[in-house]
Amino acid sequence: MTRKPFLFFACTLLSITSCFADEGMWLPMFLKQLNGDDMIKRGMKIPVDQVYSINNTSMKDAVVLFGGGCTGEIISENGLILTNHHCGFSSIQAQSSVDHDYLTNGYWAMTQDQELPCPNLSVTFIIRIDDVTDSINKNLNANMSEIERDSKIRELSLKLEMNAVQGTHYEAKIKPFFNGNQFFLFVTEVFKDIRLVGAPPGSIGNFGADTDNWMWPRHTGDFSMFRIYADKDNNPVPFSKENVPYKPRYYFPVSLKGVQKNDFTLVYGFPGSSREYLPSYAIDIVENISDPAKIKIRDARLKIMEDGMRVSDTVRIQYAAKRRTLENAFKKWQGEIKGLKRLQTVEKKKEFEKSFTEWCNANNKAAYKNLIKDFERTYADYSNYTLANDYFIEGIQGIELLSYAQNFQKLVELSEKEKPDEAEIKKEADKLKTNSAGFFKNYDVRIDREVFETLLKMYHDDVDKSFYPGIFKMIEEDYKNDFNKYADDIFAKTFLTSPKKVDELLANYSAKSSKKIVKDPAYILMKSLTDNQKQKVAGELSELTEQLNKMNRLYMAAQMEMQHEKKFYPDANLTLRVTYGQVQDYVPRDAVHYNYYTTLEGVMEKEDASDAEFIVPQKLKELYEKKDYGRYGTNNIMPLAFIASNHTTGGNSGSPVINAYGELIGINFDRVWEGTMSDYQYDPAVCRNIAVDIRYILFVVDKFAGCKRVVDEMKISE
Repeated sequence: MTRKPFLFFACTLLSITSCFADEGMWLPMFLKQLNGDDMIKRGMKIPVDQVYSINNTSMKDAVVLFGGGCTGEIISENGLILTNHHCGFSSIQAQSSVDHDYLTNGYWAMTQDQELPCPNLSVTFIIRIDDVTDSINKNLNANMSEIERDSKIRELSLKLEMNAVQGTHYEAKIKPFFNGNQFFLFVTEVFKDIRLVGAPPGSIGNFGADTDNWMWPRHTGDFSMFRIYADKDNNPVPFSKENVPYKPRYYFPVSLKGVQKNDFTLVYGFPGSSREYLPSYAIDIVENISDPAKIKIRDARLKIMEDGMRVSDTVRIQYAAKRRTLENAFKKWQGEIKGLKRLQTVEKKKEFEKSFTEWCNANNKAAYKNLIKDFERTYADYSNYTLANDYFIEGIQGIELLSYAQNFQKLVELSEKEKPDEAEIKKEADKLKTNSAGFFKNYDVRIDREVFETLLKMYHDDVDKSFYPGIFKMIEEDYKNDFNKYADDIFAKTFLTSPKKVDELLANYSAKSSKKIVKDPAYILMKSLTDNQKQKVAGELSELTEQLNKMNRLYMAAQMEMQHEKKFYPDANLTLRVTYGQVQDYVPRDAVHYNYYTTLEGVMEKEDASDAEFIVPQKLKELYEKKDYGRYGTNNIMPLAFIASNHTTGGNSGSPVINAYGELIGINFDRVWEGTMSDYQYDPAVCRNIAVDIRYILFVVDKFAGCKRVVDEMKISE
């Protein structure tokens, strides 16, 4: 089913920029055709077929989608997985308690039977990738509405997916590329018996925490280890004590040779999302409306969480993963705005759009000539709803009580049917009862009450009155817009903050029980807000999004036609990609120069016993003082992290960083703050990915943790 790609793969977005090999997130099956010569020129010493092969085992067989949004790599013949600490964070948290605080103290399975099952974790291998563009596009036509088109694509995709995996245990998914101009089918194998092997203490795995997040120089040992288990035939099965370590098709050899400036680097993984080909009007919304609003809301939420976490170890553990999730994008958006402004991305895109319109007129491209004006008009309408939508998603849905109340909506709907199906109702009530245990395990009512008051008031103060829900009139009349008093009343009267009351309701639930839910003040508020969102915001946004999807698909094709000599790479969409570059330092601003690597010495320089983010474990200090680095250090120096020019984004966390000889030299875990705008525009001067050096990882596992059995599994080149 694979066919020759048309020239949609490129090293640049705009004709006003030069073509840099560092830029690009490339589909691996086209590497040999499109990138092979350049990769060799940049220093790669192995055949491209070793990176990706249709018929033989290759590196792609050792790269997994870890969970739902990270990457991991296989590093032993016994299914050992290496990924980031922050990728394994929620699984480590799930195993933790105040008595067994693995987030703070770390965890190491000194024997195989100590490896801890992670019930909600899975990893996904790519078996093959097929181009199914012709099979889908031949059934589409220009007269279809976006709804009709999407429906037909879903129908065709379902058939192709079913045919691709019939008679196997594999799964399949078709994803669109280039705004729906191309389609690829991914056949996958999913393993669900994944066990925690080891994680360093937070003082190593999260050293620097929020202060250093997105920053360079970096001194974070951001790694954790897991293992895949399978049945005796090496097939994926649910957890069982009878399962055995998985035997991979391929695993990465590990190099202790280190890195030098200008060394070739290849990153293999699942980048999540990028939007390199948007018009200027979309970037203007990101830079001046959407990102600033989301930053403001998350700043408020984080301050409340952090205040609560400082005074209680229980709350610290409950909210550790939530806080980390929030702060990651919060800081990234700040760097993104700064980078877009510095690069003058909006202005440069406008220049390109002017050239594009001139090209359309000069070449009689009637289908494209009004695109830029249509974008201007449609994005202007779209921007009117953006702020209200961001405040609902980041603000209203950030109130845990309201998000939890929304879970009861289906139960109420089932109960209020003319002829309620009690069996269906019981099934939904039991599901809610099970899920409620997880909710309350990580819920603190005091934090949520303060978040409730703060975010609801922000929504009221910052969103245009035309988007107000009906209940705001009651809050104005009865509470005089005193959101403190309103919050007190809601939290005093709702039963949805009490696990005991929720369990009592659900344990003996019947259709008549819905009256208690619909009369609950938190449920009433949630209903008013969500109904209002559907009626006044979501519907209009959906219509405008459909228009913009069609326009962006046409614009993508038009850019290819105009720049026919270029080869465009597709935006990231959580599919397997390869990006390659070189180990490089960088100069972010005048008179500032950053070296390409950091060492353990920098950890000691940052140590601050009064700041939880910069506490250094005593044993690490002892190893540093003795220079007891084993075979992992060099010349009394313990390398820790390095940067390179690989084009990465969210989802590349945990990706293997591979040298010219196909050996693992580190794992990707971040980008530099000055380069976070690379989701919209790549800048070779400052865009750098950050990797933790494999030598530091093995030093921590062996010398610090004493878990040498794990190191002994690996194939190590010195």
